[in-house]
Amino acid sequence: MSAKNHGFPWNLLVGFILSIALTLLAVFVAFYTDFSSHVILWVIGVMALFQAIIQLFMFMHVTEGKEGIINVVNMVNSIILALIIVFGSIWVLTSGHASLH
Repeated sequence: MSAKNHGFPWNLLVGFILSIALTLLAVFVAFYTDFSSHVILWVIGVMALFQAIIQLFMFMHVTEGKEGIINVVNMVNSIILALIIVFGSIWVLTSGHASLH
């Protein structure tokens, strides 16, 4: 029996503590700093991105298994495609190309 299957799940505990810490840091920045709302939104967005990455690797185990690196490559491609769709849509809708004139 391997030690990986038995014992205390340290990576789950570390991931949980990091997620809580990032959430509390974002709340602290939002409520107790004098930053502008623009800076606060950027900080919250960065903390959310870090938290999503932590949860993918600590809880969802995207690099484990025989196709670990393929899962990461597929996620990166999906993120790029989603960003192109979202920002492309925003660009088209705000640049006047979608007006009915």
